[in-house]
Amino acid sequence: MQPLKFSMLSLAVATALVACDESGNSHSTKTFKSIEFSSTPAPATADAMAKAHTGSVATVTYSDGSTAQYPLTYNKLFGVKDKVGGNAHAAGQLYNYKMEAIKDPMGQPVIAETPDANSLLSVGGNLFLVNHLEYDWLLSDGSTAYSKEGWYTRMPMSMLLTALTQASDGKLSIKSQRPIDFAGVNGLWIPCFGSQTPWNTHLGSEEDYDLQYNPLASNYTTTTAGLKALNEIYYKSEQTANPYHHGIIPEVTVNADGTTKVVKHYAMGRGTWEMSKVMPDGKTAYFGDDGTHGLMALFVADKSGDLSAGTIYAAKWTQTSAEAGGKANLTWVKLGHGTDAEIKALADAASFSSIFDATAPTSGACPTGYKRVRAGSTADECLIVRSGQDQAAAFLETRRYAALKGATTEFTKMEGIAVNAKDKRLYLAMSAIRDSMTDTSGEPANDIKLAKNSAGATYSADLQAGQKDSAGNAINSDYVATNMYVEAALLGEPLSAADALGNTANPEKIANTDNIFFAEKMRTLFIGEDSGMHVNNFVWAYNVDTKKLTRILSAVAGGENTGLQVLEDLNGHAYIMSNSQHHGDWDTGTNAVVDAALAKIDKFDANIGYISGLPAIK
Repeated sequence: MQPLKFSMLSLAVATALVACDESGNSHSTKTFKSIEFSSTPAPATADAMAKAHTGSVATVTYSDGSTAQYPLTYNKLFGVKDKVGGNAHAAGQLYNYKMEAIKDPMGQPVIAETPDANSLLSVGGNLFLVNHLEYDWLLSDGSTAYSKEGWYTRMPMSMLLTALTQASDGKLSIKSQRPIDFAGVNGLWIPCFGSQTPWNTHLGSEEDYDLQYNPLASNYTTTTAGLKALNEIYYKSEQTANPYHHGIIPEVTVNADGTTKVVKHYAMGRGTWEMSKVMPDGKTAYFGDDGTHGLMALFVADKSGDLSAGTIYAAKWTQTSAEAGGKANLTWVKLGHGTDAEIKALADAASFSSIFDATAPTSGACPTGYKRVRAGSTADECLIVRSGQDQAAAFLETRRYAALKGATTEFTKMEGIAVNAKDKRLYLAMSAIRDSMTDTSGEPANDIKLAKNSAGATYSADLQAGQKDSAGNAINSDYVATNMYVEAALLGEPLSAADALGNTANPEKIANTDNIFFAEKMRTLFIGEDSGMHVNNFVWAYNVDTKKLTRILSAVAGGENTGLQVLEDLNGHAYIMSNSQHHGDWDTGTNAVVDAALAKIDKFDANIGYISGLPAIK
């Protein structure tokens, strides 16, 4: 796919009014109370459709009842084709394990047009931006990579580190830039969304559905193609890739001098992780498991601030309603305890056949002793965990083991995760409610039985302390999700027929929720779309107190909004960051205005930028 026009919302500083008392000491006379955004109109002209932009105004209300208005404006920081900050290559350049620039069969640089996660971090008084480059599947001439000259459907990927300077008015500028080297952790495969830990590091992802090995299902050829790309492109046929080294959550620590340390947390389990989000306690984490027949996973670290050891659980969905996105109670099945070192050692030697005895069902039934599961694939499997392999199964085949233990593996397209600390509420983006989340006869479990909604929903879950797992043992966390439900404004609305522009979901509602981020002081959930149902995807602001949903950003036509992060007060300025990717990914010939917009778009570029105008939220 191609580039997104990014946006970070740089929210400029709001200076509190100050008065002096009789002793000469200063004190603030008003403080921030609330914020409300006006709506950016859905674009209707080719020019508006072809660019990332905002027309929103933020109205801030202060404690003394006064208000102030702040118009928002888009600013570009850099694009994936730009050479900036002393980087000898384009920002989106991909590299092999020797940090040599990868080139395609025509000798052209392979540049990813798919920026995703952002982490803008302040470390020792310096600002650093960590960016994901999610995937690349096109050659430089725009043809599908795998079909040309025997090339590849996917590429080994990368992260960027950009040092920034911050002016007195909040403007961000590039100081230096370099790629982050992942050779020490066996490379990086499809880093999707990410988050920031309470201890100020970047928590990434590996959405490795290309590497989830399944010899009994039709996606085995995809696995083979992914390994081919890693072996031949990343390792240059000098080393052999292992699928069990991928699908692992990576953590990037950035030091004040710009050096980085990268680890992969094998103790957090293996899946097609969209992202992981650590709760305010510094030890509880939830995951977005993208794909079909996914699980909802919970990780509880042994100690706060350290993700290298802990226990993983998988949710059991017990449905209480099928209406409006559904409602359910959640219980948790313990899968196992492990450390990074233990599970990495298992991964080094593991194979699918060393973990499982597997066969395909016959007429929907398994041989005696086997259990039929559907996990990560539409194909059923009959599995037995081999003797002594339970820990390997739990951490390296987490979905399958969850299904074997009775947890629910029927979630579809689980994307971003966010937390509202004050209300102890978790938010989960389900990009689409379909396939395994519908009432499907013949499934091994069929726990989730909802009406199909292709536009998806953002679910809420209440977090509680004092919970026990399904075996009656205490879960050592105060942030255990006990239910799931959908607030009315956060349910997508498919259209019965496409509108004049080609939208197949209501453009006044969210379609295909993806990246989400909750801003505590603003009391606002920000939501970015990854939709094939809106010609232009949007970023939305949802106030959890007023229940008002507002469109605040429109991406380039066909582009996906990614990389949401909110910094409410960074050195006296606020920033909301939102990237976009695969610009122009929309069919031509359905509407003349849309076609005119698509003709204006550079499909092989993507912008990192920010919207200025908002005050710091103190």
